[in-house]
Amino acid sequence: MTGDRIENSPLLVDLAFPYRFMSAGKDSHECLFLLHGSGVDESTLVPLARRIAPGAKLVAARGRIPQEDGFRWFERISPTRFEQQNILAETAAFAAFASEAAKRHGLDLGQTTFVGYSNGANLVSSLMLLHPGIVRRAVLLRPMPVLDQVPATDLARTRTLIIAGATDETYGPFAPALVTLLSRHGAEIDARIIASGHEIGDSDAAIVKQWLAGSADVA
Repeated sequence: MTGDRIENSPLLVDLAFPYRFMSAGKDSHECLFLLHGSGVDESTLVPLARRIAPGAKLVAARGRIPQEDGFRWFERISPTRFEQQNILAETAAFAAFASEAAKRHGLDLGQTTFVGYSNGANLVSSLMLLHPGIVRRAVLLRPMPVLDQVPATDLARTRTLIIAGATDETYGPFAPALVTLLSRHGAEIDARIIASGHEIGDSDAAIVKQWLAGSADVA
């Protein structure tokens, strides 16, 4: 990550969500929006992103809900139940943020992939369902469905990779329901189950890199 170390990328705080913008110094139209998991910050998915798309521009955003020593994207009632009004409000704010960040940095959301892990993946799936058209490609790592009420959304032009962990006892059992939900709304789904728990690692990086290459070929 020469010239692109996280500490050399200032935290920008003048839009709805704090974020860091990183470029690998290459003339690439590829961009990844990164949405971290609970209790951490915007830096945590950067190493994964550089493994799967070394030349991509990165928008590493930070959730606005404090949790322990880090942040999350919306409030939870239990590990698998979430405050619905807060989901709606934070998702709407992120929809506006994504459009504003894209304009500021000259990004094409049509060539952008939204990569979310755990709570971040849940925000991305909510963004897809509540604000269709912003997300055209999504990578959801260890996700679950979180919306109690889902509008009649057309996701026919949205490609989505979902990776669940076979031994993820908290979110894993809910992943098939999310696959079904997004499929019913027309999304093109590639769903995988890997030998992992809730953590992400080498297997995820390899699958996502291959999937992104295939997505570029389709585009």
